[in-house]
Amino acid sequence: MGLPIARGASNPLRSGNQTRRKAPPILVTDSVPQADATPPKETVRKPVQLFPTGAQSRAFYRRFYPGTGPAEWNDWRWQMRTRIRTLDDLGRVFRLSADEHAAVSNHQGSLPVGITPYYASLMGLKDAAEPLRRTHIMVGGEYLRGPGEEDDPLGEDHDTAVPGLVHRYPDRVLFLVTGTCSTYCRYCTRSRMVGNPGGEYGFSTRQWEQALAYLEAHTEVRDVLLSGGDPLTLGDDKLDWLLGRLRQIKHIEFLRIGTKMPVVLPQRITKSLTRLLRKHHPLWMSLHFTHPVELTPEVAESCARLADAGIPLGSQTVLLKGVNDDAGVMTQLMHGLLKNRVKPYYLYQCDPIRGSAHFRTPVEKGLEIIRALRGHTTGYATPIFCIDAPGGGGKIQLAPDPVAGRDGDFLLLRNFEGKVYRYPDPDGALGR
Repeated sequence: MGLPIARGASNPLRSGNQTRRKAPPILVTDSVPQADATPPKETVRKPVQLFPTGAQSRAFYRRFYPGTGPAEWNDWRWQMRTRIRTLDDLGRVFRLSADEHAAVSNHQGSLPVGITPYYASLMGLKDAAEPLRRTHIMVGGEYLRGPGEEDDPLGEDHDTAVPGLVHRYPDRVLFLVTGTCSTYCRYCTRSRMVGNPGGEYGFSTRQWEQALAYLEAHTEVRDVLLSGGDPLTLGDDKLDWLLGRLRQIKHIEFLRIGTKMPVVLPQRITKSLTRLLRKHHPLWMSLHFTHPVELTPEVAESCARLADAGIPLGSQTVLLKGVNDDAGVMTQLMHGLLKNRVKPYYLYQCDPIRGSAHFRTPVEKGLEIIRALRGHTTGYATPIFCIDAPGGGGKIQLAPDPVAGRDGDFLLLRNFEGKVYRYPDPDGALGR
């Protein structure tokens, strides 16, 4: 498929509406006869499975998608087309609680239900309190507005320079390239704009061009973060074109992609995608992990492919009540990330988006988890805990205060065991 923008099409994001062709089975032969050669006695044909399929996923698709084989299940476009999106879809897979059923029935507007079959296979089918399920199937609490909650709590609209481009920090911008995600988290900061009714592909070529023109004119910008929606829902040709155009802007030093696809749709990380991404280094990627249940063989493969392509991987995790607000759960997740070559980067306090109170913990809970990690495991496994300040204040880091005071010329510091140590600091003011 050629790039629509190169052919004069109005919207390069409408890949979801194109005619689908059933993928042929993937076969390989040990020997290929030449035209003038004697055919071999026997040609050995072996099916090749290009992506691992965990036992849980295999049992799930055999039960709920009979007739589906590994080739379809591991086709990311099939996963996108087959997302669980309606009350009937949910009821076929999950035993819905009365609260879930009513909440889904009453939903209108943006942030619809959207769950890839793969990600659904990791969820509790009968337990409405199962962590991953809670993050993706709406409940009645989503319709309650708590104190301080807003549709745009971070003030992104205020800092939007041109449609889809948020310029808040001096040298970097947030480039919202699509309104589509493969799965929709119920605590999403951009719930006001993703998965809009009437079509998810609300971002246009014209918006991309406006954003690129702005970036070309603003030489102070050296760092571009692609987000949305999820940039990896774009087809390879569109993503390649956009990254290439950004690479042509000389003062942009490196690019980042914020995505959840390697976690919720790991099959998206194809060999062709990693070849594409290699062309646009230096390129970094921030992955959205939530819970250790996500650390499957499929996710190990997606992370390995990205890491092997030379892409530094960092994780961004949102602290969620009843989901991951436990030091043991968080430690298990952070250790699992390191084993998959992903550096725990940010632990976010849940943003005060409208209808998210049932997900938010007290801020002290995040500090408690950082205290449980710091010193008790490697610093590589300890993320930065931060609040993205409401109203556009940006990220504010929080950490347990280690300063216990002063004793004359000595600064008193408390370590991870709670013991106090003296550090010579005769000219210092800290702790006075």
